[in-house]
Amino acid sequence: MNWWHWHTEPELIGGLLLLAWLYALATGPLRPQLAPGRAYPRGEAICFYSGLALLYLAVGSPLDLMGEVYLFSAHMLQHILIIYPIAILIVVGIPGWVADAALRPAPLRAAVRFLSRPVVAGVLFTVVLGGWHIPALYDWALRDRLVHNIEHLTMFLAALTVWWAVFNKSTLTPACDYGTSMLLVFCIALAKVPVAAYLIFAPDILYPTYELAPRLYGISAHEDQIIGGAMMTLLAKFGSVFIMAWCFYRWHRETETEENRPLSIASLK
Repeated sequence: MNWWHWHTEPELIGGLLLLAWLYALATGPLRPQLAPGRAYPRGEAICFYSGLALLYLAVGSPLDLMGEVYLFSAHMLQHILIIYPIAILIVVGIPGWVADAALRPAPLRAAVRFLSRPVVAGVLFTVVLGGWHIPALYDWALRDRLVHNIEHLTMFLAALTVWWAVFNKSTLTPACDYGTSMLLVFCIALAKVPVAAYLIFAPDILYPTYELAPRLYGISAHEDQIIGGAMMTLLAKFGSVFIMAWCFYRWHRETETEENRPLSIASLK
């Protein structure tokens, strides 16, 4: 295996640089027009650019070749990175005033508002993730680079709808309340269980590409498939528990703040 194989396709590098440039433009030269008096959103910028960097490491590093040709578990790690930390970092990294500026066109705002409804986002995420693990579609993506890119793009966009519903700061498409966010995260984690069980307990190799691939590290194709299924459920559950704990903590803090706020005449009216 060529450990030095890094993807440098124009669409990948150009797309990442375009996103980075647009973000820098919105938070830099255009900031006085979009949000007068606002300071540079340093923490959010770190999240956004970290998401872009991690996205390149997931789909542009040797991990991509390993997952596409040799190991199902490596491909599964790619998917987990795309739908959890990468998508979350991108959403968390977008300041509310940048999101509001981007969502001014009514058709775009209506589309984002619809897609980020908890039921819509949860169903879309589950269908996209589960659908791409159907053996015929999964193996097609491994054989065709364009289809492989579409697979990753649709997973990323579906994940964005879920995490937009949970983490976005826009006043035009407000995030869900904490209780609904926790329920949404729990449901999408639960929905992945049948897919993971299908991978772990299947008696046969589901994806011929990996069955015929040269074996790495002495791992058989069947063991590799079990490891991939276990990664889907364990890593996803860990991420879900962390997010639910964060929502509960923020919910508790806000409730305490409300309870400790002194009464005023206005609050009694």
